[in-house]
Amino acid sequence: MNWDQVQGSWKEMTGQVKEKWGKLTDDDLTTIAGKRDQLAGCLQKHYGYAKEQAEKELDEFVRDVKAPVTP
Repeated sequence: MNWDQVQGSWKEMTGQVKEKWGKLTDDDLTTIAGKRDQLAGCLQKHYGYAKEQAEKELDEFVRDVKAPVTP
């Protein structure tokens, strides 16, 4: 997947995001709304990541994430 696909399927992806980063709240996920820079900022805030680490985590997530199944 690429980030545009993640952003386009954000509501379906939030479960996978919370599974990976359990410290993120529902409010965080609503605020992020699929925006990569917003998610990176929340990872920095909640996990104390440096910007580079947050970006690396996001790259790995996009590489490994499963596309949501739509009926």
